[in-house]
Amino acid sequence: MAGPGEPPEGTPEGVPGGGEDEYRSVVFDESFVRAARLEEFSARERLDDHSPAVRSRRAWSRAGGSRQALILVVVIALAFATAIYMGIRHPYQSPSARTVEPLRISVVPLAPQGAVPGGTPAELLGHSPAAEYRTGAAGVTMPAARGTEHFSEQQVMAALDTAKEYIVRSAIDPAVLTGGATRSVRVLLDPGQLDQFDRSMDRPVDDGRHAATGWLVRFDPATAALADPGVRVQGSLTVTETGQDRLEVTGDHTFVYALRSAREGKQAADASLFTARREVRLRFDREDLRSQHLEVVQTSLQAGPLTCAADPANRLRPLLAGQSAGNDAPAGTNPYDAGRPHASLCGVLAPDALPKP
Repeated sequence: MAGPGEPPEGTPEGVPGGGEDEYRSVVFDESFVRAARLEEFSARERLDDHSPAVRSRRAWSRAGGSRQALILVVVIALAFATAIYMGIRHPYQSPSARTVEPLRISVVPLAPQGAVPGGTPAELLGHSPAAEYRTGAAGVTMPAARGTEHFSEQQVMAALDTAKEYIVRSAIDPAVLTGGATRSVRVLLDPGQLDQFDRSMDRPVDDGRHAATGWLVRFDPATAALADPGVRVQGSLTVTETGQDRLEVTGDHTFVYALRSAREGKQAADASLFTARREVRLRFDREDLRSQHLEVVQTSLQAGPLTCAADPANRLRPLLAGQSAGNDAPAGTNPYDAGRPHASLCGVLAPDALPKP
């Protein structure tokens, strides 16, 4: 008896498995059907329109792969054009050559007319012009930051912040004042001034360019020590735009230090006051603002009580309580000597600048 899928007379001779076996290995999957160029009409479409049994697929169906290839070509072309544009108009052009001006220095020792008054720091400060000065960094007050023609308010504020940091580190930090490390000051300088700074620290000379005391305030640790780490400060900061790529901050401050002898056995009761009027002119270009650096263009220091004969280029050697300048006279200057100019002069410390305990 023949099976349900076989003809009544059985499988014809000479054809193994019958007609179905001929197409048994052909698989009509979904991708094969979609790729076909012809599509069979439905039975209703054939009855209604009397159309042929098959029709061609729409062009957009066949063009799916072509459209993706076209998009890929457009993306590659855009990427290539962008690469060419960025090569021509690179946003990170190497900066043009920058000129950094060397620091100009003036140090003027102020000699007292009599003996230096002594006492405790609190007593001396309470009876001096510095009685109402603020202590430490609080005395370096900041003005209101306002934008200029070519610099934003944020850029002006950044210049003021860096300028204050330099003033605090170079004239208030106890480690710097006592002749310690100077790296905290050095890291704020524009790289173009580092060679001049290093030479000033290693081989200070009173030539108006390489005095260590032009960059920072420091005392000779073999002579003086801080009787009170709280430095009294009063002064101002001003901002000026000196060009479309340049800001300048000028600091004018008076610093008052309570000092005592560095010899053992000397106590704070033997303290004296040392006063320094310091003006600094600091310059910032746009690269300095980005890197939080500054250029120290000019400094002027008037400080005392000091002797006129002492060389102030390396460290300051103040006159302490009970000491006097005596008949001290400034070192002679030879105007015919063009090889070694002396930048420092000497002045007289007014009696009103000394405390009256």
